[in-house]
Amino acid sequence: MSANNFPKLHNAMWPGLVGKGGEGAEPSIDLDTMLDLTAKAEVNGVKFDGIDIFHAAPHTNIDFTADEAKALADKAAKHNLAIGSIVAPVWPPVGGGSAMGSAEDRAKFVANVRKSCELGKALRDLGVRKYGVIRIDSASSPADWAKDPVASTKLIAQTWREACDVAKDFGERLAAEGEICWGGMHSWKAMVDTLEQTDRPGIIGFQADMAHTLLYTMGYNAPEAALLPEGFDWKDQAQLDAALVKMTDMLRPWTIDFHVAQNDGTVKGMGYHDKTGRHCMVTDPNGRLDIVKHAGMWLRNKDGSLTKTMKHICWDGCMFPNEVMMKQQTWNDILGVMIKVRDAHGWEG
Repeated sequence: MSANNFPKLHNAMWPGLVGKGGEGAEPSIDLDTMLDLTAKAEVNGVKFDGIDIFHAAPHTNIDFTADEAKALADKAAKHNLAIGSIVAPVWPPVGGGSAMGSAEDRAKFVANVRKSCELGKALRDLGVRKYGVIRIDSASSPADWAKDPVASTKLIAQTWREACDVAKDFGERLAAEGEICWGGMHSWKAMVDTLEQTDRPGIIGFQADMAHTLLYTMGYNAPEAALLPEGFDWKDQAQLDAALVKMTDMLRPWTIDFHVAQNDGTVKGMGYHDKTGRHCMVTDPNGRLDIVKHAGMWLRNKDGSLTKTMKHICWDGCMFPNEVMMKQQTWNDILGVMIKVRDAHGWEG
């Protein structure tokens, strides 16, 4: 095991909520339980350094009070966990709005980004948050975006610029998580185009999730942007690596937040969440990614040098079944591969 202590290793809290709690869905897992499972994970004396959080009930009140922010900070500190990135509640069901919708929709989007920036500042002031971003998406479907791609992208970029103005006032950065289920972000080409049109480098960037971006190479919701041929033979590692290199070379310059994940080349939706890249267990025999090697394509420059862009990296186990999530071994296995990623692509700081 190396002496690397950066990037810090975080676990996501939203797998306890996303796709859960609704009619016919599994029950949500409360924040205290997620914190406890994270804090108890340990591999050869190494533990998680922190958590990334979901700014929505029941984990966190969107319209939080100062006392609620302090209670959240105290919960994390009690477990010796820092807080990093915050998922902003930009979607209509939680009071946000489509980034390419009406003026009212877009105002709601920006207003909820402001609330997450306020939470981020409160947690910084309380001493538990020293790094991390505010995570956003377009809160719009690829089907709606496709009705008028040019106008849709223009509106998303306009909304994101307004959100950037808010973030800048709070000393925050926004990270757009590329997923095939979000319009204007549903392919690597669309993602680059939307970021370029937003034109706020240094304030907005890309959040790369290894599971979601593998679907980018397949052109799942954008065949014209596929980097792998239809019917691709997953045994052809050289072709897979070449596709991932091409994609990461385009998106790495924008990448400011990173999710370590595994994917089996398929999609999954659960509860209210649309189909997106399936998150698989570290131990899944059908996993298509060499997690440690392929993480390096995001964490190292083309010349092999470390980017050192992210002070922390986060595991995303979104839509894992509750049975899997409640097993402590699940989180030990995840922490184990996170340590290997840091050993291979981290640094002492």
